[in-house]
Amino acid sequence: MFNECFLALLKFFNIMEMQQDFFIYQAQTTKFAAGFEVERAEGSYIFGTDGKKYLDFVAGVSANTLGHSHPKIVNAIKEQAEKYLHVMVYGEYAQEKPVALCKLLAESTPDPLEITYLVNSGAEAIDGSLKLAKRYTGREEIVSFKNSYHGNTHGALSVSGNETHKREFRPLLPMVSFIEFNNENDLDKITEKTACVIMETIQGAAGFLVPDRDYLINLKKRCEEVGALLILDEIQPGFGRTGKLFSFEHFGIVPDILVMGKGMGGGVPVGAFMSSIKIMDTLTYSPKLGHITTFGGNPLIAASSYATLKEVLESGLMDEVAEKEKLYRELLVHPKIKNINGKGLMLAVNLGAPEYTLEVAKKCMEKGLIVFWQLYRNEYLRISPPLTISKEEITEGCQIILEVLNEN
Repeated sequence: MFNECFLALLKFFNIMEMQQDFFIYQAQTTKFAAGFEVERAEGSYIFGTDGKKYLDFVAGVSANTLGHSHPKIVNAIKEQAEKYLHVMVYGEYAQEKPVALCKLLAESTPDPLEITYLVNSGAEAIDGSLKLAKRYTGREEIVSFKNSYHGNTHGALSVSGNETHKREFRPLLPMVSFIEFNNENDLDKITEKTACVIMETIQGAAGFLVPDRDYLINLKKRCEEVGALLILDEIQPGFGRTGKLFSFEHFGIVPDILVMGKGMGGGVPVGAFMSSIKIMDTLTYSPKLGHITTFGGNPLIAASSYATLKEVLESGLMDEVAEKEKLYRELLVHPKIKNINGKGLMLAVNLGAPEYTLEVAKKCMEKGLIVFWQLYRNEYLRISPPLTISKEEITEGCQIILEVLNEN
């Protein structure tokens, strides 16, 4: 009995030490990080060092497409790790998994998307896509959208549309202008001087805003009229989250350049941008090495990404997304819920006030449910679970949300 108590006490102090070290030694992004200590994660659950399990409605902010520690992903990583890790900078050697991943992407997307450049993150993919558009068109102007979010590298931040998050880091890229999402009157601002228009197919940080009917068709038409390239940022909605492999497939158009990341890797860091061979080839000359990255196409990451993509395509999970979305919308009915934005398994629940939403997220965590908030619109509660989440787990989590709303 004494030994058991001593071991429990020792574990408690080790936990406390880890949390203290987290705040002392690891750089923070806010003044209110949770410091939640993770023991392990499996399926739809994260297990804390506190001995409790937590149902995950966030999936690493849309990154864990197939949940936590999916056996096919884990096995793919193990098998590749036993063969080789990094062997050469990107674009020099032919390696099995990166080649297989790019080939499967080409087979799974419509023309003219033919060829993929693998990088380390979604933000790097955004930067690479902007460079590619400027190089191909020979133009300098970029058009983006108000309230858009494309990442936090210098280039990605430059085309993100929230001044609060940008102001302290100026000067940023010049010759970037912003138009209003879903406002067709603004399309005339795309001109013969425009190299590219970059757009989140579904605006993420702004509260999962979905394009109006035919908006993307008219946007693509305008780009074609003036010779500008259309870049679609699918970093969040990609890889099955909306019921299609990429959400642009719902809207009747194909981008000139497609950007992906987050859920692409199933839980490992990755990004990529796709285009036609004709467009992508311009990065190989004048100058050569138009974009270069040491760890892009890393075989370990590519093995995980290939396993994720293959499972998304073959498992039937995308066919279940519409029913799961419907279940969320049926269950999450409450006087304190103003509306629910989004599509598929990327939903934003409007609770009216940022302070209240943060409190709800905190109380849900105490009851064993992980939810989060939207970056720009903190009044929206983020729901972006893994595609593998069951209907029983959806019901369980929604009941917790309703309990918290009733009690607070």
